[in-house]
Amino acid sequence: MRRHASTGSWIGAVVVVLAIVAGGIYLARKAMHPDISVPTAPAPSASAAAAPAASSVQHPIEQVQAGPAAASTAALPALGDSDANVAAALLALAGDSNLSSLLLSQQLVARIVATVDALPRHDGLAAFTLPARTPRGTFAVDQAGAVTHSGAANSARYAPYMRVVDAVDPQALVAWYVHAYPLFQQAYRQLGYPKGYFNDRLIVAIDDMLAAPEPAQPPAVVRSKAYYVYADPALESLSTGQKLLLRVGSADAARIKVKLRTIRSLLARRPVPVAPTPAATAG
Repeated sequence: MRRHASTGSWIGAVVVVLAIVAGGIYLARKAMHPDISVPTAPAPSASAAAAPAASSVQHPIEQVQAGPAAASTAALPALGDSDANVAAALLALAGDSNLSSLLLSQQLVARIVATVDALPRHDGLAAFTLPARTPRGTFAVDQAGAVTHSGAANSARYAPYMRVVDAVDPQALVAWYVHAYPLFQQAYRQLGYPKGYFNDRLIVAIDDMLAAPEPAQPPAVVRSKAYYVYADPALESLSTGQKLLLRVGSADAARIKVKLRTIRSLLARRPVPVAPTPAATAG
Protein backbone atom coordinates (compact mmCIF):
# COMPACT_ATOMS: atom_id res chain seq x y z
CA MET A 1 0.00 0.00 0.00
CA ARG A 2 3.00 2.24 0.44
CA ARG A 3 4.54 4.29 -2.33
CA HIS A 4 8.12 5.52 -2.26
CA ALA A 5 9.19 8.83 -3.75
CA SER A 6 10.78 7.11 -6.73
CA THR A 7 8.12 4.46 -7.34
CA GLY A 8 4.42 4.10 -7.90
CA SER A 9 2.53 0.90 -8.30
CA TRP A 10 1.20 -1.71 -11.74
CA ILE A 11 -1.99 -5.79 -20.02
CA GLY A 12 -1.94 -8.41 -20.39
CA ALA A 13 -4.64 -11.09 -19.62
CA VAL A 14 -1.06 -11.21 -18.89
CA VAL A 15 0.78 -9.08 -21.04
CA VAL A 16 -2.58 -7.35 -21.14
CA VAL A 17 -4.01 -8.71 -17.82
CA LEU A 18 -0.99 -8.13 -15.60
CA ALA A 19 -0.19 -4.65 -16.68
CA ILE A 20 -3.69 -3.30 -17.28
CA VAL A 21 -4.77 -4.51 -13.88
CA ALA A 22 -1.64 -3.02 -12.44
CA GLY A 23 -2.48 0.29 -14.03
CA GLY A 24 -5.92 0.08 -12.52
CA ILE A 25 -4.70 -0.75 -9.07
CA TYR A 26 -2.05 1.94 -9.16
CA LEU A 27 -4.89 4.23 -8.24
CA ALA A 28 -4.91 2.74 -4.77
CA ARG A 29 -1.35 3.87 -4.15
CA LYS A 30 -1.90 7.27 -5.73
CA ALA A 31 -5.15 7.93 -3.90
CA MET A 32 -3.86 6.67 -0.56
CA HIS A 33 -0.94 9.10 -0.48
CA PRO A 34 -1.43 11.84 -3.08
CA ASP A 35 1.11 14.18 -1.55
CA ILE A 36 4.07 11.98 -2.45
CA SER A 37 5.62 13.01 -5.74
CA VAL A 38 6.29 10.60 -8.60
CA PRO A 39 9.29 10.92 -10.93
CA THR A 40 8.69 11.71 -14.57
CA ALA A 41 11.48 9.68 -16.16
CA PRO A 42 12.93 6.23 -15.38
CA ALA A 43 16.50 5.33 -14.63
CA PRO A 44 17.33 3.09 -17.59
CA SER A 45 19.15 0.40 -15.65
CA ALA A 46 17.36 0.62 -12.30
CA SER A 47 15.46 -2.64 -12.70
CA ALA A 48 18.51 -4.50 -13.91
CA ALA A 49 20.27 -3.97 -10.60
CA ALA A 50 17.64 -5.88 -8.64
CA ALA A 51 16.66 -8.70 -10.99
CA PRO A 52 18.27 -12.13 -10.92
CA ALA A 53 20.52 -12.99 -13.83
CA ALA A 54 19.10 -15.44 -16.32
CA SER A 55 20.96 -18.75 -16.56
CA SER A 56 19.09 -20.77 -19.17
CA VAL A 57 15.75 -20.50 -20.93
CA GLN A 58 13.07 -22.28 -18.93
CA HIS A 59 10.01 -21.62 -21.09
CA PRO A 60 11.00 -21.23 -24.76
CA ILE A 61 8.41 -19.34 -26.75
CA GLU A 62 8.87 -21.79 -29.63
CA GLN A 63 7.21 -24.52 -27.53
CA VAL A 64 4.09 -22.52 -26.70
CA GLN A 65 0.98 -24.18 -28.09
CA ALA A 66 -1.08 -21.13 -28.95
CA GLY A 67 -3.26 -22.24 -31.85
CA PRO A 68 -3.34 -21.33 -35.55
CA ALA A 69 -3.09 -17.58 -34.98
CA ALA A 70 0.41 -18.06 -33.63
CA ALA A 71 1.51 -19.13 -37.10
CA SER A 72 0.89 -15.67 -38.52
CA THR A 73 3.54 -14.56 -40.97
CA ALA A 74 2.64 -10.86 -40.86
CA ALA A 75 5.78 -8.77 -40.57
CA LEU A 76 6.37 -7.10 -37.22
CA PRO A 77 7.18 -3.39 -37.06
CA ALA A 78 10.40 -2.19 -35.49
CA LEU A 79 10.09 -1.83 -31.72
CA GLY A 80 10.29 1.95 -31.92
CA ASP A 81 7.47 2.02 -34.48
CA SER A 82 5.27 -0.64 -32.88
CA ASP A 83 2.84 1.43 -30.79
CA ALA A 84 0.03 1.67 -33.36
CA ASN A 85 0.34 -2.02 -34.28
CA VAL A 86 0.38 -3.20 -30.66
CA ALA A 87 -2.45 -0.91 -29.59
CA ALA A 88 -4.63 -2.10 -32.47
CA ALA A 89 -3.96 -5.73 -31.57
CA LEU A 90 -4.75 -5.20 -27.88
CA LEU A 91 -7.93 -3.29 -28.66
CA ALA A 92 -9.05 -6.10 -30.96
CA LEU A 93 -8.32 -8.68 -28.24
CA ALA A 94 -10.27 -6.70 -25.66
CA GLY A 95 -13.33 -6.24 -27.88
CA ASP A 96 -15.90 -3.85 -26.43
CA SER A 97 -14.33 -3.66 -22.96
CA ASN A 98 -13.42 0.04 -23.26
CA LEU A 99 -9.68 -0.62 -23.28
CA SER A 100 -9.24 2.34 -25.65
CA SER A 101 -10.06 4.73 -22.80
CA LEU A 102 -7.40 3.16 -20.56
CA LEU A 103 -4.48 2.35 -22.83
CA LEU A 104 -1.56 4.73 -23.21
CA SER A 105 -0.32 5.31 -26.74
CA GLN A 106 3.46 5.55 -26.43
CA GLN A 107 6.14 2.93 -25.73
CA LEU A 108 3.52 0.27 -25.09
CA VAL A 109 5.77 -2.78 -25.33
CA ALA A 110 8.47 -1.21 -23.17
CA ARG A 111 5.87 -0.23 -20.56
CA ILE A 112 4.35 -3.70 -20.50
CA VAL A 113 7.76 -5.33 -20.14
CA ALA A 114 8.86 -2.99 -17.35
CA THR A 115 5.57 -3.53 -15.50
CA VAL A 116 5.74 -7.32 -15.72
CA ASP A 117 9.39 -7.26 -14.65
CA ALA A 118 8.54 -5.22 -11.54
CA LEU A 119 5.59 -7.28 -10.29
CA PRO A 120 7.58 -9.95 -8.37
CA ARG A 121 9.67 -7.29 -6.64
CA HIS A 122 9.00 -5.58 -3.35
CA ASP A 123 9.74 -1.99 -4.35
CA GLY A 124 6.56 -1.13 -6.22
CA LEU A 125 5.98 -0.03 -9.79
CA ALA A 126 7.09 3.28 -11.18
CA ALA A 127 4.13 5.29 -12.43
CA PHE A 128 6.01 6.09 -15.63
CA THR A 129 6.20 2.39 -16.55
CA LEU A 130 2.45 1.76 -16.55
CA PRO A 131 0.81 1.01 -19.91
CA ALA A 132 -2.59 2.26 -18.74
CA ARG A 133 -4.10 5.45 -17.43
CA THR A 134 -4.70 5.62 -13.71
CA PRO A 135 -8.33 5.42 -12.57
CA ARG A 136 -10.40 8.22 -11.16
CA GLY A 137 -11.60 8.54 -7.62
CA THR A 138 -10.12 8.41 -4.17
CA PHE A 139 -9.19 5.49 -1.99
CA ALA A 140 -12.04 4.43 0.30
CA VAL A 141 -11.78 2.72 3.67
CA ASP A 142 -14.47 1.11 5.81
CA GLN A 143 -14.53 0.97 9.57
CA ALA A 144 -15.51 -2.13 11.55
CA GLY A 145 -15.31 -1.14 15.17
CA ALA A 146 -11.72 -0.14 15.79
CA VAL A 147 -10.47 -1.83 12.61
CA THR A 148 -9.96 0.04 9.33
CA HIS A 149 -9.84 -1.85 6.05
CA SER A 150 -10.05 -1.19 2.31
CA GLY A 151 -13.55 -0.03 1.46
CA ALA A 152 -16.03 -1.97 -0.66
CA ALA A 153 -16.54 1.18 -2.75
CA ASN A 154 -13.10 0.72 -4.30
CA SER A 155 -14.37 -2.10 -6.53
CA ALA A 156 -16.20 0.42 -8.71
CA ARG A 157 -12.88 2.09 -9.54
CA TYR A 158 -11.36 -1.20 -10.62
CA ALA A 159 -14.41 -2.20 -12.70
CA PRO A 160 -13.16 -0.79 -16.07
CA TYR A 161 -9.94 -2.78 -15.71
CA MET A 162 -11.75 -5.93 -14.68
CA ARG A 163 -13.91 -5.66 -17.82
CA VAL A 164 -10.69 -5.91 -19.83
CA VAL A 165 -9.61 -8.95 -17.82
CA ASP A 166 -12.95 -10.65 -18.46
CA ALA A 167 -13.11 -9.73 -22.15
CA VAL A 168 -9.72 -11.02 -23.30
CA ASP A 169 -9.66 -14.59 -24.59
CA PRO A 170 -6.48 -16.22 -23.21
CA GLN A 171 -5.76 -18.36 -26.27
CA ALA A 172 -6.16 -15.43 -28.67
CA LEU A 173 -3.97 -13.28 -26.42
CA VAL A 174 -1.23 -15.89 -26.19
CA ALA A 175 -1.35 -16.46 -29.96
CA TRP A 176 -0.78 -12.75 -30.53
CA TYR A 177 1.93 -12.65 -27.85
CA VAL A 178 3.81 -15.52 -29.52
CA HIS A 179 3.69 -13.72 -32.86
CA ALA A 180 4.80 -10.41 -31.32
CA TYR A 181 7.33 -11.99 -28.94
CA PRO A 182 10.46 -10.60 -30.67
CA LEU A 183 9.28 -7.10 -29.69
CA PHE A 184 8.91 -8.09 -26.03
CA GLN A 185 12.27 -9.86 -26.00
CA GLN A 186 14.01 -6.83 -27.52
CA ALA A 187 12.38 -4.49 -25.00
CA TYR A 188 13.41 -6.77 -22.13
CA ARG A 189 17.02 -6.74 -23.24
CA GLN A 190 16.93 -2.98 -23.59
CA LEU A 191 15.54 -2.76 -20.06
CA GLY A 192 18.88 -4.02 -18.82
CA TYR A 193 18.87 -7.80 -19.31
CA PRO A 194 21.04 -8.52 -22.39
CA LYS A 195 21.01 -12.24 -21.56
CA GLY A 196 17.51 -12.37 -20.10
CA TYR A 197 14.45 -14.13 -21.51
CA PHE A 198 11.19 -12.23 -21.12
CA ASN A 199 8.85 -15.23 -21.27
CA ASP A 200 10.65 -16.71 -18.27
CA ARG A 201 10.21 -13.46 -16.37
CA LEU A 202 6.53 -13.40 -17.31
CA ILE A 203 6.07 -16.88 -15.84
CA VAL A 204 7.85 -15.79 -12.66
CA ALA A 205 5.45 -12.84 -12.37
CA ILE A 206 2.40 -15.04 -12.95
CA ASP A 207 3.54 -17.68 -10.46
CA ASP A 208 4.22 -15.03 -7.85
CA MET A 209 0.72 -13.61 -8.23
CA LEU A 210 -0.88 -17.05 -8.17
CA ALA A 211 0.84 -17.61 -4.82
CA ALA A 212 -0.73 -14.49 -3.32
CA PRO A 213 -2.51 -15.14 -0.01
CA GLU A 214 -6.29 -15.13 0.01
CA PRO A 215 -7.52 -13.51 3.24
CA ALA A 216 -11.02 -14.50 4.30
CA GLN A 217 -11.80 -10.86 5.08
CA PRO A 218 -10.41 -7.54 3.78
CA PRO A 219 -7.05 -7.04 5.52
CA ALA A 220 -6.80 -4.32 8.12
CA VAL A 221 -4.88 -1.16 7.27
CA VAL A 222 -3.38 1.50 9.48
CA ARG A 223 -2.55 5.10 8.77
CA SER A 224 1.15 5.89 8.47
CA LYS A 225 1.80 9.57 7.85
CA ALA A 226 0.34 10.29 4.40
CA TYR A 227 -0.65 6.76 3.43
CA TYR A 228 -2.13 3.47 4.60
CA VAL A 229 -0.14 0.29 5.14
CA TYR A 230 -1.29 -3.21 5.98
CA ALA A 231 -1.53 -3.78 9.72
CA ASP A 232 -0.12 -7.28 9.27
CA PRO A 233 3.64 -6.98 8.56
CA ALA A 234 3.53 -10.23 6.59
CA LEU A 235 1.07 -8.70 4.14
CA GLU A 236 2.91 -5.40 3.96
CA SER A 237 6.09 -7.29 3.00
CA LEU A 238 4.49 -9.09 0.04
CA SER A 239 5.64 -8.49 -3.53
CA THR A 240 4.13 -5.73 -5.63
CA GLY A 241 2.03 -8.18 -7.65
CA GLN A 242 0.70 -9.98 -4.60
CA LYS A 243 -0.28 -6.74 -2.90
CA LEU A 244 -2.05 -5.66 -6.06
CA LEU A 245 -4.25 -8.74 -5.83
CA LEU A 246 -5.00 -7.98 -2.20
CA ARG A 247 -6.12 -4.48 -3.13
CA VAL A 248 -8.69 -5.55 -5.70
CA GLY A 249 -10.47 -7.72 -3.16
CA SER A 250 -11.09 -11.45 -3.02
CA ALA A 251 -13.74 -11.66 -5.76
CA ASP A 252 -11.75 -9.77 -8.39
CA ALA A 253 -8.50 -11.47 -7.34
CA ALA A 254 -10.14 -14.86 -7.93
CA ARG A 255 -11.23 -13.78 -11.43
CA ILE A 256 -7.71 -12.59 -12.22
CA LYS A 257 -6.15 -15.82 -10.95
CA VAL A 258 -8.44 -17.94 -13.13
CA LYS A 259 -7.32 -15.97 -16.17
CA LEU A 260 -3.66 -16.14 -15.16
CA ARG A 261 -3.75 -19.91 -14.66
CA THR A 262 -5.21 -20.39 -18.13
CA ILE A 263 -2.60 -18.12 -19.69
CA ARG A 264 0.20 -19.80 -17.79
CA SER A 265 -0.92 -23.24 -18.94
CA LEU A 266 -0.55 -22.03 -22.53
CA LEU A 267 2.80 -20.31 -21.99
CA ALA A 268 4.78 -22.68 -19.80
CA ARG A 269 6.05 -26.24 -20.02
CA ARG A 270 5.71 -27.00 -16.30
CA PRO A 271 2.33 -27.34 -14.55
CA VAL A 272 0.58 -24.45 -12.87
CA PRO A 273 1.54 -24.30 -9.16
CA VAL A 274 -1.04 -25.45 -6.63
CA ALA A 275 -3.35 -22.66 -5.48
CA PRO A 276 -2.60 -21.28 -2.00
CA THR A 277 -4.73 -22.22 0.98
CA PRO A 278 -7.04 -19.34 1.96
CA ALA A 279 -5.42 -17.28 4.67
CA ALA A 280 -6.98 -16.37 7.95
CA THR A 281 -8.39 -12.90 8.39
CA ALA A 282 -5.55 -10.38 8.55
CA GLY A 283 -5.39 -7.62 11.11
